[in-house]
Amino acid sequence: MWHHVRMDAYSEDLRRKIVEAVHQRAMGKSEAARTFGVSLSSVSSVKRYVKAVQEGRSLSAGKAPGKRPKLSESTKRLLEADVEERPWAKLLDRCEYLKKVAGVQVSQSTISRALRRMGFSRKKGLWVRQNATSS
Repeated sequence: MWHHVRMDAYSEDLRRKIVEAVHQRAMGKSEAARTFGVSLSSVSSVKRYVKAVQEGRSLSAGKAPGKRPKLSESTKRLLEADVEERPWAKLLDRCEYLKKVAGVQVSQSTISRALRRMGFSRKKGLWVRQNATSS
């Protein structure tokens, strides 16, 4: 049975060691991948690291290309104001609200994750700040 394993980016230090092995020890890219315990499917990563160094670019892990936040800061502010105004509203209502006022179409899951990141949680059918104290 296969399990999905989340791959974290290799550290900049490891990337540097891999590139040094390829350049200074004239090690092949596949051999470098094996030597440093990076998966063989990461041979393409080794090639990218070597190319980055040749082009004078950083080896630090960058943001995944094409991964931009689904909700902009202004959309998050609208969502926050909506929660404060209508704490009882359901996720579907919030999706419809954002589509109407901001032209943004996102899933209920995206709304839920965004609200939780903003510090809101559901209490007795209402969205409230987790650190809010009851009076």
